Amino acid sequence: MTTVVNNFFHTVESRRHAWPVRRADLHWHLLFDEQVVRDALVEPYRAITHRPGLAPVPARWAHCTVLHGGPVDQYRDGEITEITERVAKECQNQMILSFDLAFDRPSVGTVALECSARPGEPARRLWELTARVDAEVTGGRFPLTPAVYAPHVSIAYGTAGPIRADRRELKAALSDQPGEPVVLRATRLCLVAQSHNRRHITWDSLAEIALPRADSSTAVAG
Repeated sequence: MTTVVNNFFHTVESRRHAWPVRRADLHWHLLFDEQVVRDALVEPYRAITHRPGLAPVPARWAHCTVLHGGPVDQYRDGEITEITERVAKECQNQMILSFDLAFDRPSVGTVALECSARPGEPARRLWELTARVDAEVTGGRFPLTPAVYAPHVSIAYGTAGPIRADRRELKAALSDQPGEPVVLRATRLCLVAQSHNRRHITWDSLAEIALPRADSSTAVAG
């Protein structure tokens, strides 16, 4: 029996709390230097991510999701502003500073090629903070994703079509690919309005919260 990488976009559209095509949902991301991501995570695996049945993620859109909130157009007047300001204030009050994440070589997940990151604790702290603030401001109107948090970057998604990516073949190709874990510095927590077209994920930036070094201060850019 052939084992395949399932369709990521079908999965997010068919789950109980669906994320349909082109609908903009509120997301919090950790974003990194685009050139570093391209050199370290995208280009080395290009021959694998561009195989049939996969949608490669361009470096510009590579991201480490912290939280997937509700549809942007269903937040009430002032709620997104309040969420942003409260998250920024709590990051400052809790002295959440920039931190390193070591991203492993990609592995074959259920719906994507993923680079898992460690340590999970500092990113999980941001997940807990953003989820709590969103729920407090909105009264818990929206389901928050994920339910259990583990930081990662996806470099290709499984897609629909007559040809599906074979998990065993991808594992074999990755085993022949040289490379080491990559350390990226998380220096900004970004709020975006994110959507997908059943092949690519893109977004419009709404705000950035700087995660400073120990000798600087937190700033918000709207």
